[in-house]
Amino acid sequence: MNVIEAVITGLGATTPLGGDAKATWAGLLAGQSGITRLQEERFRPLPVRVAGRMAVDPATLMNPVEARRLDRASQAAVVAAREAWRDAGLDISDADPDRVAVVMGTGIGGVTTLLDNHSTLGAHGHRRVSPRLIQMNMPNGSGAAVSIDLGARGGVTTPVSACASGAEAIAHALDLIRLDRADIVIAGGTEACVLPLTIAGFSQARAMSVNDEPHRASRPFDKNRDGFVLSEGSAVLILERASSAAARARRPYATLAGAHMTSDAHDMVAPDPTVTGQIRAIRGALLDGDLHPGDISHVNAHATSTPVGDALEAQAIASVFGSTPVVSATKSMTGHLIGASGALEALATVLAVHHDVALPTPTLDDPDDNLAIDVTRAEPRRTTISAAVSNSFGFGGHNVALAFRKA
Repeated sequence: MNVIEAVITGLGATTPLGGDAKATWAGLLAGQSGITRLQEERFRPLPVRVAGRMAVDPATLMNPVEARRLDRASQAAVVAAREAWRDAGLDISDADPDRVAVVMGTGIGGVTTLLDNHSTLGAHGHRRVSPRLIQMNMPNGSGAAVSIDLGARGGVTTPVSACASGAEAIAHALDLIRLDRADIVIAGGTEACVLPLTIAGFSQARAMSVNDEPHRASRPFDKNRDGFVLSEGSAVLILERASSAAARARRPYATLAGAHMTSDAHDMVAPDPTVTGQIRAIRGALLDGDLHPGDISHVNAHATSTPVGDALEAQAIASVFGSTPVVSATKSMTGHLIGASGALEALATVLAVHHDVALPTPTLDDPDDNLAIDVTRAEPRRTTISAAVSNSFGFGGHNVALAFRKA
C-alpha cells in the first residue's frame, strides 16, 4: 500500500502548563497540574471554581494594538502558530504563500468577546458595542488571524466539532497535503471559554467535576472521577511533505501516517455505548496509515474524566489493541481544552513518539475495576514507541483518531 504521509516539523503551544511547547512538554513530563482555583468574585456563586487557565497571558506576547483586535482564543492561536512556524525553521519567503494553508479548529470561537459586548450593550447601549465584535467573535476568526499574521494564502478552514475540533484540523491538514492542495499546513486548535456562563452550562449538564481541590479534580480512569475540568489554550503543528522538509534539512519530530473520522449518530452528548464509532475511527486511522494494531505501542486517550466516557473509551482501546499499548491520559494535568484538546494531545503524542516516553497520568490513584488497558500512573514510562494513536471524541458524536509513527 503506497501511503502519502505528512511530517511534523514545527510545534507551538500556549497552555495551562506553559506559554510555549517546551514549557508545556516539561510540565507534562514532570506530572505537573495546570489546574488552579478561580478566585474572581464572578465565579463564586458557581458550583465549579477550578479551571485551567493559560500560564502566560497571550496578550502579553503580542503587540498591544493587535492584541486588542483579537479575541483571547485568537490571541492564543496566533501565539502558538508563530512558535510552530519558527520551530519549523520557516519563513514565508522560503515558501509559496499560495501553497501554505491554515486549518484551525475551535469548539466555541470568540465567546469572551461576545459576552463582554453583550454586557456592554445592556449597560451602555449599542453605540458602545465594539465595531470589531463580529470579526472577533466568528469561529473562523482564529484561523483567519493566523493566515493574516503568517501570510498564508492557501486557504483557511475551521472545523467546529466540539472536543474533536483540533484533531479534525490535523486530519484535514493531512488530506490537503495528500491531495496536493498545499505544501505546508499550519494546523491545530484553540479555545478560551473559562467564563461563568460556559461553566454554568457545563455544570447544569452535570459534565464537570465539582472537586474543589484543583490538582486532583481531573482524574481520568479513576474510580472517584466525577467530570471534566474546563481549560483554555492552543496547540499548533506544522505539517509538510517529507521532500519539503528534506530540502530544508529539517529533521521531523514524527510522521502523521493516518487519520480517520466517524460519527456515532446516537446522541448529542452521550457516547454510543456500543463504542462502534470510536473503534471504527481507530481502525480507520491504522488502515489509512498502513499500520496494524500490533504496531501501536502507545495511545494518548481522550479520557476527559467523566464516569461514562472514560469507561467506554477504555473498552474501545481494549477492543482494538488488547492491553498491549501504554496509555496516557494527559487531561489529568491540562484539563480539557475543548476545541484545542485534540491538537494539544496530538502534540503530546508526537513528542512521545519522538522521545520514546509515555507521559504520566498522575491523578490515577484507584483505577476502575476491570480496567483492561495499561494506563500510566505517577511517573512517565520510558519505552520504545515506533507508532502511536491519539484519540479525540466530541459532543455530537464526533470521533477522530490520528496515527503517528517515527519519521
